Amino acid sequence: MNEPLRPSSLGEILDRTAQLYRSRFLVFLGISVLPTGVVLALACVAGLVAAWWGTSGAHSVSKEAGYILVALFALGVALLALPILLAVTALAAAAMSHAVSRVYLGGTTTIRDAYKIAWRIGWRSIGLYLLQAIFVAILPTTAWIVLLLIFGAIAALAQKAGMGNLADGAFVGLLAFLALVAVAGYGIWMLLRMSLAFPACVVEQKKAWSAVKRSFALSQGTKGRIFLLFLLVAALGSLLSTAVTIPLTILLFMIPGMSSPQHAQAAGVAMLLILYAAAFAVQSLVKPVYGIALVLFYYDQRIRLEGFDIEWMMQQAGMVVPAPPQPTAQPWLPPTPYKKANEEPIAPVANLQHVSISASEPMPDPTPAEPTPPQAGESK
Repeated sequence: MNEPLRPSSLGEILDRTAQLYRSRFLVFLGISVLPTGVVLALACVAGLVAAWWGTSGAHSVSKEAGYILVALFALGVALLALPILLAVTALAAAAMSHAVSRVYLGGTTTIRDAYKIAWRIGWRSIGLYLLQAIFVAILPTTAWIVLLLIFGAIAALAQKAGMGNLADGAFVGLLAFLALVAVAGYGIWMLLRMSLAFPACVVEQKKAWSAVKRSFALSQGTKGRIFLLFLLVAALGSLLSTAVTIPLTILLFMIPGMSSPQHAQAAGVAMLLILYAAAFAVQSLVKPVYGIALVLFYYDQRIRLEGFDIEWMMQQAGMVVPAPPQPTAQPWLPPTPYKKANEEPIAPVANLQHVSISASEPMPDPTPAEPTPPQAGESK
């Protein structure tokens, strides 16, 4: 973008998000297609295996062996799918942040260049995504499960003690609901605090934990606007999903004979495929909106808190000169002293331990004296 950098409201950030998305639609869509495509491919593999199991696989083994095989298959898919999804999603988030930053500051990029930069910081991105998953999802879920166990233990002890009020299921359910609200609120709060971590990690080349702390600092005062952004994009995703699913479902049941009992299984499989295709399309279209808007929020907070707009204008005008690199000594050479550009090198002086100059004695003239010509009558 060639627009001047300045603080922006939520409406202006959404407007710039739409402009950037429209200007590089294929680039942003191509970046977001990779993680959603991996999810769709894994779901299709699982669906095909389930369909094969329902038609011929279940009849070739006993019932107990079938349960064991299904459990082993589910465990293998989980062990294979989770690391792949983690890595691909982290790389896509880093690539999106790089592409949006380049376009926002007036540069150009491609899908390949964005993923090349993301690949260079791949482990850093995966670590950052793991930290986000731990703070936003894993810790709240674990806390909720622990609270449920505690509430269940309290209800069991109350029942043994004859305290019917505490053992009542409605009371325990109310406590479980309140705990769910508390841990969900904590997860949302942490999501808002960590929402600017990926732009900080990519733009400022920070490590995972440093990017998290940087996001904590930059998100001060703007969590409400980011929360409204999440609500608006979630509503947009729901509308798009409904707009895609309902017409396809109507067309499916308008096919002659599809609603008959003989084709109930085929209709169910087709309905699942429609839902997966709609989810794939909606996720591919909506994910860039999140990525673009969060990068814009990142730069908006830097403009508000740190004067990044002035720094960027000075850098564009050539007024900010980077510091000269410090010379480094090779392992086999002694360290080289750093000297300024207008400073003459100091010549080494050998063996100064026997030289003593008195304060009353004049300093000797370092320039050699010219030979005097011989006088008349002196022999040469």
